[in-house]
Amino acid sequence: MTTPIRSLCVLCGSREGINTAYRTAAARLGTILAQRGVRLVYGGGSIGLMGVIADAVLAGGGDVVGIIPEFLLKYEVGHRQLSELVVTDSMQDRKRRMFEMSDGFAVLPGGLGTLDEAFEYITWKQLRLHSAPIVVLDIDDYWAPFKSIVDAVVAGGFAHPAVNELYTVVTSPEHVLPALESAPHPQDVVLTSHL
Repeated sequence: MTTPIRSLCVLCGSREGINTAYRTAAARLGTILAQRGVRLVYGGGSIGLMGVIADAVLAGGGDVVGIIPEFLLKYEVGHRQLSELVVTDSMQDRKRRMFEMSDGFAVLPGGLGTLDEAFEYITWKQLRLHSAPIVVLDIDDYWAPFKSIVDAVVAGGFAHPAVNELYTVVTSPEHVLPALESAPHPQDVVLTSHL
């Protein structure tokens, strides 16, 4: 299955983290998106990995849409140089707008907010609310605990063993778009076994 990605929602931190490889990966992915003409949809911040990827896409002449709740404008320092900055009333509105504007999702290193968004979009996929591809960019094993949690959910009998088909894990920015575009559709049992 090949799904052309025209608009990619990237979930990532409002901090850069302690490993410089996270910043490098975010900047590289931003450059790739600009080169491929893929619009970036993200959380709208000018700081952390959010700012890094947005700046890289903009530097490459790409299109960037930031979506940020009004109350976070002062905390996440809303990026004022974007192609478009959408201000929402709430976090839920932010997630809904990012979802509506995207063909796929990429999860980079981040904090609790990134985890919240990632699990919500993965859950929505399991519930058949969308069929968009989701890729987790695992830089230096940052997302190893994420994979362990999913394994624990399966081992505990709360998910089908094939639940991992809801997303793909890659270790390089160069693999993000190819993984999104070739992501397989999950088996029906993954989409129905939780019911």
